[in-house]
Amino acid sequence: MGVPETEEPTRLWGARFAGGPAEALARLSVSVQFDWRLAPYDLLASRAHARVLANAGLLDADELGKMLAALDDLESACAAGEFRPTVEDEDVHTALERGLLERLGSLGGKLRAGRSRNDQVATDLRLYLRDHARGVAVAVVELADALTEQAARNIDTPAPGMTHVQHAQPVSFGHWLLAHVQPLLRDLERLRDWDARTAISPLGSGALAGSSLPLDPAAVAKELGFSAPAPNSMDAVSDRDFVAEFLFTTALLGVHLSRLGEEVVLWTSTEFGWVELDDAFATGSSIMPQKKNADIAELARGKSGRLVGGLVAVLTMLKGLPLTYDRDMQEDKEPAFDAVDTLELLLPALAGMISTMTVRVDRLAAAAPVGFSLATEVADWLVRKGVPFRDAHEVTGKLVALCSARECELEDLTDDDLKTVSEHLDPSVREVLSVSSALAARTTPGSTGPGPVREQLATVQHKLDNWRQWAVEQVVPRH
Repeated sequence: MGVPETEEPTRLWGARFAGGPAEALARLSVSVQFDWRLAPYDLLASRAHARVLANAGLLDADELGKMLAALDDLESACAAGEFRPTVEDEDVHTALERGLLERLGSLGGKLRAGRSRNDQVATDLRLYLRDHARGVAVAVVELADALTEQAARNIDTPAPGMTHVQHAQPVSFGHWLLAHVQPLLRDLERLRDWDARTAISPLGSGALAGSSLPLDPAAVAKELGFSAPAPNSMDAVSDRDFVAEFLFTTALLGVHLSRLGEEVVLWTSTEFGWVELDDAFATGSSIMPQKKNADIAELARGKSGRLVGGLVAVLTMLKGLPLTYDRDMQEDKEPAFDAVDTLELLLPALAGMISTMTVRVDRLAAAAPVGFSLATEVADWLVRKGVPFRDAHEVTGKLVALCSARECELEDLTDDDLKTVSEHLDPSVREVLSVSSALAARTTPGSTGPGPVREQLATVQHKLDNWRQWAVEQVVPRH
């Protein structure tokens, strides 16, 4: 402790070079401005590596104690902002080694034995993403909770279900809201599956060939919360599948959020007027005082583009790389960090917007039968009478054409009108010409009737309880 800082900048390479790197090279190579967020994970891995070195007889007990104490002190200094990277530090690993040398002198240099920045960064990034994936999952569950709570209040609220953004058939608005929960549940499943594949420790792989030192990768993996050490040292340092897969999962999640955002934009428009946003989750106009804008929903659409872009960037970076590590891989971190930052910012805002919005039940109910949305009910009624659906479809189409010509709704037709269109139509068809009867008739699992929607709601709530528990499980050990 208390060893004075050397005047020469810390560098983890360069002994064979006569001089330092050109300024242009140094500026291009530096990554500490964005990879500094990996510092807590690098320190965590450093403790595990120090213990492995001691078990291998490469650090004695006194040296190990001093090493762990210095790492603890350095972590505290980083957390307090007392130790920060400088313009001379190339990356997070360089900065932290400088901090260790300041505290231990030459003893700090012993920690580098048996490891490389190649396996360090692969380990750090896995730790970081596994840790933050759980935070993303917590926020996804909170958004799903908000949608589910709104759905529970609107099981019996009729709405005009749509295809091609045209009125199609009446649905429960609760069913509609739950339709946005289902892809979120699949996103959570993808995160869990990704986590299982990512729980492999690269540490001990060195630069690419492993180590001739008697290290114990399995012990390191266990201490760091991984399920196993990497089975192939070359793959371990060059694998970025886990980054690409994480970015695919976040990009698809972003697409799901974008679709929800697009619907909220429509629902809150003057033309729809089905939903009103709480003032705390809407914005206004600098020139039009009457405006109330669904900015959160619009930003959900917009930010999906950067999530998709991050995935494309990493896939493009990886597609032509020979084994093993190449400096191109420095480009894996910013898209991954940006995806985490974007979702941690966006998801709580969406959850707040959904949980506080007011559903205009009257507007939805009035819109539910508009646009001949009950036409399919007539066709199904004819089928139950024994009419082939092909014929029933034709008959119902003629009914709609008649209504369109008269500018009236199906229920406005007289008994004579019905008989004129088809001999199969009689006054009893009116029993299906109501939104409530249309919804009540949907009794099959997964359909929009009140019974199936309540069953779906119970299932969703149970799943979310399980996901809530999974999302808060600690996967990265805390010091």
